[in-house]
Amino acid sequence: MSYIKFDENKTLDVIPIGRIAIDFNPTDMNKPLSESSNFNKYVGGSPANIAVGLARLGAKCGFIAKVSDDQFGDYVINYFKKDGIDVSHVSRCKNGENLGLTFTEIKSPTESSILMYRDGVADLMVDVDDVDEEYIKQAKAVVISGTALCASPSREAALKTLFLAKKNGVVVIFDIDYRSYTWKNFDEISLYYSIAAKNADIILGSREEFDLTEAIEGKCANDEESAARWFGYGAKLIIIKHGKEGSYCYLNDGSAYKVNIFPVKMLKGFGGGDGYASAFIYSLLQGKDVAAALEFATASASMLVSAHSCSEAMPSAAAVQEFIDGMKPTCGEVIVKIK
Repeated sequence: MSYIKFDENKTLDVIPIGRIAIDFNPTDMNKPLSESSNFNKYVGGSPANIAVGLARLGAKCGFIAKVSDDQFGDYVINYFKKDGIDVSHVSRCKNGENLGLTFTEIKSPTESSILMYRDGVADLMVDVDDVDEEYIKQAKAVVISGTALCASPSREAALKTLFLAKKNGVVVIFDIDYRSYTWKNFDEISLYYSIAAKNADIILGSREEFDLTEAIEGKCANDEESAARWFGYGAKLIIIKHGKEGSYCYLNDGSAYKVNIFPVKMLKGFGGGDGYASAFIYSLLQGKDVAAALEFATASASMLVSAHSCSEAMPSAAAVQEFIDGMKPTCGEVIVKIK
């Protein structure tokens, strides 16, 4: 794994910064959200899901965030503590800001949508004063969420985290994580996404998210051109996702992989990306080669889309391996080296 080097002397594996929310997933599914009446509550938000996923797999995680000073804030902090996530840098809002609420619509296994309430939201209140260089120094990697870049003061806090990580030899992972809410215009999206991408070691996103990142400087014609562009700025590994068609992984040594999905009975069309990211990052931390890391990641993604929740369904490392061992005899290899 010479292309990604983690400092093994660090006490924390990963520190994400960004969104913690509350997800409400309907239990009366296969109908429009307007007709759903019953919901289960879960911890949500991509960075939070990734942290929980990493912790369940066995990684030691911290987190930088603001949460509401109410019962939902209690719920999140207690949930993190239960999974062994360090919450010393998860602080409470002082001016009544609330955690974002996400109501999911599960019309069918292939038709899902998300309704977010994010006005005056707590996670965007994390400030540069909440980012401590000594804390960043303790991590092998940080995860910068694209949603954290959509408004101040969270934007500046995320960029401070990024630059302190680079200063201290901490691997920077940029999860583009586009959500339309809060952003003012597409130029703003491209501006801040490109700043993060130009300073990241690993970039993960969908084809749409890479198009948004590249908009100001000119969209690339295909995945290969996108990878080449960000390698030119110093990235070492690029993952571009294409939903049910799988994903592609590009390395700065010129090699590339096609990542197919493990076929499962889908319950919902969201959550797979967070399972993918947490399992992939964990695999790199464990020193797995790229093909094995990608196999582990796509297995976790398949497990998540077949489960009702995101955070609550994050699997253990043993469960992911058991899933792979059970699936491969019938579906064969899902990772194909194309370069």
